[in-house]
Amino acid sequence: MDIAGFFNFIILALLVILVSVGLDRLYARIAPFRLFYYALRFPGVVLHEIAHVAGCLVTGAEIKKIVLFSKTGGSVTYANPKIPLLGTVIISTAPLFVLPLALAGLTWIFGTYFGCDVPAVFPSGTGSVAEFYEMIHEIPLLFSANLVSRFNGWFLVYVYLTGSITLSLAPSRRDFLNAVVGIVLIFTFCLLVFWAGFPGPVAVIDLVIAPMTTAFTIGLLYEMIAAFVSVPFILMYWILRA
Repeated sequence: MDIAGFFNFIILALLVILVSVGLDRLYARIAPFRLFYYALRFPGVVLHEIAHVAGCLVTGAEIKKIVLFSKTGGSVTYANPKIPLLGTVIISTAPLFVLPLALAGLTWIFGTYFGCDVPAVFPSGTGSVAEFYEMIHEIPLLFSANLVSRFNGWFLVYVYLTGSITLSLAPSRRDFLNAVVGIVLIFTFCLLVFWAGFPGPVAVIDLVIAPMTTAFTIGLLYEMIAAFVSVPFILMYWILRA
């Protein structure tokens, strides 16, 4: 990986975060009633907070309070992690890595045990534009195969769970503020390594970024599916407001 590839990775990460936040706000606006929105968000919010708990356990941070779900979301209150700066970054951004693993796991479960046609063009982690076009092309075919050609009710459960998780991918504003100093320092360090061109450190960064790129690409795939699902709700919202 060179410095251009590193910036592509940063753009992908920002895109996944911004789309997740945008979809969450969109669904909050077009939900027919508030209880529907809470029901939609519940699995994703709970998993989001569990990811923070996992981050605390990995970094040795003492957990003081856990709220898995409330009307305003969830929260995990913790003491300073034993790993300075990097520990806070790990805890705050843990959902970005844990939730794509959950999406991949659900895809395998529903494809293997519930007979659902699941994405065949699964992200390779390259983050290429051609791969994204393939995924976009596949989404309507996915719904047609499960709901038109052969109706499978389990696919609706699959879409609900993956959609809920997708809305909770992004770190909250508080998560970001907690980790901003560490993120800036890590970003600056990586830039210095790439500019210096030291092969060893560059290889280590590449080793870390490769699985993260795969995770973010998986997240983006399901964000596109969630956006596709939102279309009839948007139309209904506009019709009711007209």
